[in-house]
Amino acid sequence: MKNKTVNAVAILGIFSILSILIVQFVWIHNTRQLQQEYIDIQQREDSLNLREFAQQARAGLRNVLISINQIEDPSAVYGAIKQISYQHYTVDVSDEIQPFYLETLLKKEFYLQDIQQDFLFGIYDCFTDSIALSGLYTFDRDSIYAKKAQSIKGITPESLNLTKDGHYFTVYFPNLKLDQIQAASSFSPLIYLIIVLVFVVVFFAFSLGIIIRQKRLSEVKNDFINNMTHELKTPISTISLSSELLLRLEDNAEPDRMRKYASIIYKENKRLEKQVERVLNITKLDKDKVILNKENVLLDVILDDVKENFEFNQATGGGQLTIHKETQTTQVFADPVHLTNVLFNLVDNAVKYCKNAPQIDIMLKAEKDGFRIDIQDNGIGIKKEDLRLIFDKFYRVPTGNVHDVKGFGLGLYYVKLIIEAHHGKIDARSAPEKGTTFSLWLPAR
Repeated sequence: MKNKTVNAVAILGIFSILSILIVQFVWIHNTRQLQQEYIDIQQREDSLNLREFAQQARAGLRNVLISINQIEDPSAVYGAIKQISYQHYTVDVSDEIQPFYLETLLKKEFYLQDIQQDFLFGIYDCFTDSIALSGLYTFDRDSIYAKKAQSIKGITPESLNLTKDGHYFTVYFPNLKLDQIQAASSFSPLIYLIIVLVFVVVFFAFSLGIIIRQKRLSEVKNDFINNMTHELKTPISTISLSSELLLRLEDNAEPDRMRKYASIIYKENKRLEKQVERVLNITKLDKDKVILNKENVLLDVILDDVKENFEFNQATGGGQLTIHKETQTTQVFADPVHLTNVLFNLVDNAVKYCKNAPQIDIMLKAEKDGFRIDIQDNGIGIKKEDLRLIFDKFYRVPTGNVHDVKGFGLGLYYVKLIIEAHHGKIDARSAPEKGTTFSLWLPAR
């Protein structure tokens, strides 16, 4: 898959998410506008209903007061009725009043005023300095206010803030509510938008990740095929050329020349066989299929072997390998063959990816329950975007059409596989032109 295709998918995906976001935002904006308009209308209706109820309640209480005081001029009761709240009213009277008589008057006037609200009343007598609250009179269409319930919990003279001054009675409508719609519902459209957006973004990121991963696997596959083609092409060409020269020899040709060409064919064929076998063997390796033959191994002995091999191969190259041991105890329980191959592989990489004479430092130190081995070189280094992929199977740092370093991208994959099979850890730190450091941790047991 080409980069243009991936970029096109990413752009289309982002455009789709933005389109969904814009549509949802417009929808939510219009919905909230309609909701706010409905709230405003409802609030106006509630205000009108409360105002109408207050007028009905005042009219009823005024008629009750006129009946109690037995007066004919309605203006004589001006200021005697006070509204404490939309639920609470007090009415001043000039003398004592009997509860039963007040109850009868209130029921009658509330019925005439079409007040269909439950109520209770209280009478304060300044001579006895006492306040008595009635029970709750519940409205019923058949019997009007014939039902008398018990007192409501929480409603007391103190809770109604009744004063002790003069004769008066109070009326309270406990079930009268402000039925206003709240601006924010329990499930706001914004929450819905956020949930949808998160779901879409997660799905898009997951899909894009799969596409990028498939693209990378395709690139790794192509790179592996190119590397394998290059690696196999040289011995095949050599075998072909040697065979052709051998066929052209005359019957009386010198035996040494015939033996030389045959030797070249044999060596290149063995080389080709080893390369194919190495690829087949490593590609069969799996974390669950690695068989380790563990025994007590001394790390310093293995490192000495690695150093001896390095010095033998670099006898004329001017390279140097230095081992720094910060511990006396170096025994681990591991597979000596695989562990040796791991260290040889890392040192071999340090040599192959170095433009100048390789300078390699190996640090061995003991840590809690294990040992750490750091292998530092002065090679060409690895870019940050390639560093996290170097342990993947068949992955090689891209070099374009230049094949100056042999390999199939299986060495570091093998290294990580063996280290993890020993329940260890491996990581790498690197920067271009500043070398690379591989850090291994192996458990002692």
